[in-house]
Amino acid sequence: MRVAVIGAGIIGITTAYELAVDGHEVTVFERRSAAAEESSFANAGIVAPADVTPWAAPGMPGKLLGQLLSRHAPLKLGLPLSARELAWMWKWFHACQPETYLANHARLRRLAFYSRERLHQLTAELQLDYERSPGYMLLLRSEKDGQLIEPGLQRLRDAGVAFRQISPVEVRQIEPALNPDTEFLGAVQLAEGEVANCRQFALLLKNEAQRIGVNFQFNTTVAQLERAQPASILIAGENLPRAFDRLVMCAGLASAPLLRPLGLKIPLAAVHGYSLSAPIREPLNAPRSALMDERYRVAISRLGNRVRVAGGAEIGGSPERKRAAAIQTLYKVLQDWFPGATQHANAHGSVQEWKGARAMLPDGPPIVGNSGIPGLWLNLGHGASGWALSCGSARALADLMADRPAEIDMEGLDAGRLR
Repeated sequence: MRVAVIGAGIIGITTAYELAVDGHEVTVFERRSAAAEESSFANAGIVAPADVTPWAAPGMPGKLLGQLLSRHAPLKLGLPLSARELAWMWKWFHACQPETYLANHARLRRLAFYSRERLHQLTAELQLDYERSPGYMLLLRSEKDGQLIEPGLQRLRDAGVAFRQISPVEVRQIEPALNPDTEFLGAVQLAEGEVANCRQFALLLKNEAQRIGVNFQFNTTVAQLERAQPASILIAGENLPRAFDRLVMCAGLASAPLLRPLGLKIPLAAVHGYSLSAPIREPLNAPRSALMDERYRVAISRLGNRVRVAGGAEIGGSPERKRAAAIQTLYKVLQDWFPGATQHANAHGSVQEWKGARAMLPDGPPIVGNSGIPGLWLNLGHGASGWALSCGSARALADLMADRPAEIDMEGLDAGRLR
């Protein structure tokens, strides 16, 4: 079949590759001049299925309200909030109910473990060489942090997911560059967690996709989908639509306005995150792999010769404006744990400060599969876990499009969940 994929982020690229492997003639349309230029550009790089969880969780609304005035809070509201963002937050509030959370957490977990498996298969089969290293720990600063994380650990125990609670001495044996002056309770070491460069992988897989026939069209904006035939698209600046047999929407936030005229109201909101990427000054003072400061939900990752510090979940406000306090939180966490790891902030312009918008659904899991409209398929709404879920989502969608059952249970991961 002739398949159009809209979007060349990590979701669009993995989707295009898997469809091409299945023998489809695939064309990818991307409004940017290159692949992986938006949410996939400078994310934390964490691939840790055990730590993938919905933002809509019991207690989160109270936590958000309680931290509104806190300078270093991991959750923030940016003003002004639009009517759509307020409506999204209302849906998010209702999705924080325990039963809804548990169902969505199970859906995310099975997709995340499957996706990691597919990521490793592709890496081995295609001999892809990108920045990656095994190991992932959740750092606990205090007894309170340990108490707050305990319900999540119990869910991992119930699900049979391996992890290890370790002392500060053991943590320092694994990460000897940790600041000796920073006292902390310990850490949770999650089995099979790792850090890997999302954008590098995306660009490598794009090359493999091109090798097997995928046509990437950059600087190409899709203006609208044809109502009578949703698999036909009108490109900005063109007069006639281009017709395909199938269309897969992987355009992140841009998906919602394209789908709305077809009667598909997908409640996507931009949840912004921040990151710093800086060259390592002294390798002995830098992390070996990836760690998460559980109090601030800030990740510190080793990516080749750089350290990336990433965190924050901010809804509302201006997408162009970087909130100074959010950036300062990243510097603070880096200083707390690895004060000598990187070159001085912005020395010779060497520190990259980035803000990215993650397209998130109010209840957490993405939508992967048939939209219910003939010819139109969806692979969107992965939120902050796009990298961790991308390879599995793409393979599952390709199987479903081929009328094959996916290799995992896709219950609750289709568009029907929103109805």
